[in-house]
Amino acid sequence: MQVIQQTLERPVWLDGRAVALLLAASLTTMANATISPALPGLERLFAADPNAAMLTRLLVPAPSLSVALFAPFAGLAVDRFGRRLLLLWGVILFAVAGCAGLVLPDLPSIFISRLVLGVAVALIMTAQTALVGDYFSGDRRSAMTGLQISARNFGGLVFISLAGWVAAMSPRWPFAIYGLALVFLPLMWMVIVDPPRRLQATDAKATSDAAGHPSWVVLLSLLVLLQALTNMIFFVMPTQMSFFLDAKGYDAAMMTGAILGTVMLSGGSFALIYPRVQRVTGYAGIFLIGYAAMALGFLLLLLAETTPTLFAAAASIGAGYALVSPSFVALTLNLAPLRRRGLSGGVLTASIFIGQFISPLLVTPLIARHGYGALFGATALLLAAMAIAAGAAGAAARARRRPSEG
Repeated sequence: MQVIQQTLERPVWLDGRAVALLLAASLTTMANATISPALPGLERLFAADPNAAMLTRLLVPAPSLSVALFAPFAGLAVDRFGRRLLLLWGVILFAVAGCAGLVLPDLPSIFISRLVLGVAVALIMTAQTALVGDYFSGDRRSAMTGLQISARNFGGLVFISLAGWVAAMSPRWPFAIYGLALVFLPLMWMVIVDPPRRLQATDAKATSDAAGHPSWVVLLSLLVLLQALTNMIFFVMPTQMSFFLDAKGYDAAMMTGAILGTVMLSGGSFALIYPRVQRVTGYAGIFLIGYAAMALGFLLLLLAETTPTLFAAAASIGAGYALVSPSFVALTLNLAPLRRRGLSGGVLTASIFIGQFISPLLVTPLIARHGYGALFGATALLLAAMAIAAGAAGAAARARRRPSEG
């Protein structure tokens, strides 16, 4: 009991378990985009393959497809076999599948390894989400969900920058970056433990946190749909920005890196203040602010005539996305019963990657027919409507509380 009390009194970022989970969070951003700088080199390396152009472009989104399909099953496994086991095996599989591109002889085999990498990401993300719910509650849980988004943004910035540097030496070398997961493994092995099942069973009868919300299935379904929509909108940035900048006459490769770097820096920074903002505004308020910021960003893209405006748009979109994203995890952990946290985390994880996968399929035809202006304008209007809806929901909740308080 004394050890538990001391753990509770420490700042969350000094907790070894939190550090391990944040390192795991940084891996999930590494999964897709780390090899992006190597794609042209890989296409030249395997030029003899008649499908080289198509396969190289599928290497980046391939893990997303696996995560979307496998994450719910990973969640069931996390609930059945324990969080620790699945997290550790997920990290090991992540390193092996990620590094496989160093030695695999052709693009089809590398593509298969990328699908396996997605399975590893699903295991890591679902186990990590469940463990955040097991280890932390209240303000500490809010702090952890914000720190996760920061870890993903800052980790992505470091890994992608490193990949760009080593890709200049060889298109295969970025695959070696996935081996960094093994450096994180010893800390995870030492500090990550599953909560005692006997304790879980006792607490389940005594606490609402273990029992979950009576309507958790319906509310989680709404959260999953909203998160898929949010990620579908956000993924316009990495999938369409290079083409938009090229159409405006910029050096697309250099400017895209700078713009996406701004998104990550802004997102990582604003995610750090998420707990404070959420405490002041509540969940409805955080969605209002976040979606309003994203709407402003897309409006600035619509109106952008200068380079500073483009960077301001990127910063606004990154900040807004970083403010809303932690709330999906926090609300899911608050709603779901303890025995279903793995499944809930798996479904929530799947919704992220489903949104990412759908985004270019829906957006590319819209751009071809109506242009970037129509895309950015419609997106800004949709996000503004989402912000207004969040504000109205918050106002209605406050109005319902007033009579009971009186």
